[in-house]
Amino acid sequence: MRSGTRLLTLLILPCLYVIQPARAFEFSTVVDRARALAEAKYQAPPEVPGFLQDLNYQDYQAIRFNPEASLWRQGRSLFQVMMVPPGSFYTHPVKLHQIDASGVQPIPFDKAAYSFPNSELAKRMPADLGHAGFKLTFPFGEGTDQNQFLVFAGASYFRGVGAENGFGISARGIAVDTGLGSGEEFPSFTEFWLERPAAGSDRMRVYGLLNGPSVSGAYRFDIKPGLATRVDVTAELFFRDAVEQPGLAPLTSMFYYGESTPRPAGEWRPQVHDSDGLLIYDKGSEEWLWRPLMNPSRLRLSYMQVNRLGGFGLIQRDTAFHEFEDAEAHYEKRPSAWVSPRNGWADGEVVLVEIPTDSETNDNIVAFWKPGEAATAGAHQAFGYTLSFGGPSVAGQDSGRVMKTFVGDGNRVGGGDVENAYRVIVDFAGGPLDKLSPDAAVVSDVSVAGEDSEIVEHFVEYIEAGNKWRLSMLVRPGRGVDPVFRGQLRLDGKPLTEVWTYSLSEAFRNGREQP
Repeated sequence: MRSGTRLLTLLILPCLYVIQPARAFEFSTVVDRARALAEAKYQAPPEVPGFLQDLNYQDYQAIRFNPEASLWRQGRSLFQVMMVPPGSFYTHPVKLHQIDASGVQPIPFDKAAYSFPNSELAKRMPADLGHAGFKLTFPFGEGTDQNQFLVFAGASYFRGVGAENGFGISARGIAVDTGLGSGEEFPSFTEFWLERPAAGSDRMRVYGLLNGPSVSGAYRFDIKPGLATRVDVTAELFFRDAVEQPGLAPLTSMFYYGESTPRPAGEWRPQVHDSDGLLIYDKGSEEWLWRPLMNPSRLRLSYMQVNRLGGFGLIQRDTAFHEFEDAEAHYEKRPSAWVSPRNGWADGEVVLVEIPTDSETNDNIVAFWKPGEAATAGAHQAFGYTLSFGGPSVAGQDSGRVMKTFVGDGNRVGGGDVENAYRVIVDFAGGPLDKLSPDAAVVSDVSVAGEDSEIVEHFVEYIEAGNKWRLSMLVRPGRGVDPVFRGQLRLDGKPLTEVWTYSLSEAFRNGREQP
């Protein structure tokens, strides 16, 4: 993996997608296909042979695609395409096509393009197996070496990175009833069309057809790799059946533990997570909201309403090796992902799903936009958004940011002398804070929502080490519903920072008894 750096700014510019002429194929073709699917009875895609589904992780990973066989390797395209084989959790093939000046052509499966871990598996592999997905590559450096930056494989999942990241967080085409007791549904992309870019172009386009028991959809992805990889998504959904909780622009990540939560017994690493917080921009109130993630003791769904959504994302702000000390996983290089709405986003709310996990191998965090309008049978929805993968500043935020959240006992030396209380430390830095003198009259604006909960004390101090401002609170949760605390730094009545929000008592259920 390449070394990580922080992205200082992201300038969102209009993109002109210059491609080879291919008039025989338009987005409306995929839309018509999706509409027809929704009007018919759902049929699950055919599965690959059982012996492939039964492959363990190591044996599946040992099936290697030969980069020399990449699509568009011959020619002057900056983009190339590597194929993903079915097997393990990729249980069904998808159809792949390429679009160029000559029209639309299928991309056939070529068994000879792969190497296998043993001759027995190679012999049993069907010659007409098909593809599970594809990986896009692009030369991030000045040379000709190709770097993988975007992968479409498995249900409606796709993963992306910026030039300085390693893979981590995933996006999806849609989430259906995620976190509900009725059970989650996983629609799949069943067909893709890859439009060959013009020679030397740094932009390309992909079309996708999605289908599931309750919904079908047409997608267009306009892609520009870079320090922050940008994907402009245009989608139309057709609901075959009613969906209680549709999730638009869903992001999926992992949070096992961090500095604000107890470390599991036996773990030596300081932290383990792909993302450490949910960031929301409320364009109506011009407020940035930061919520540290946690690994709860029970399934938790949080619904956050905004006046007008400016964007949301799962962010990895911890980007130093010493914060993880993992020389294999390199969590400090994991990308952040940010969703910026473009069109078709009416009233609704950001939903955060946090699922208990006892392992870093489980993606237990999901964030998405739930429209206020019900997704009834026969409903149609068209919308667009920009998805950016990159460093922790990928959202283009200009306010002061929460860098760390620490929680400890409020009834011991260094914490306080209040029984059943907690000492909460929130460190802020960046934005206008960097221009302040250490003696600036910065104050804290804090509150708590929760029966019988109280903030016993709170104050702000400048910490020279790290050039940061520290909000220190002594808080006592009540015995009712888990309290939610909010905190922000201000100067002369004006906000300096984003708003920090935290459900304190939930964070400690795995570590000690609650008051």
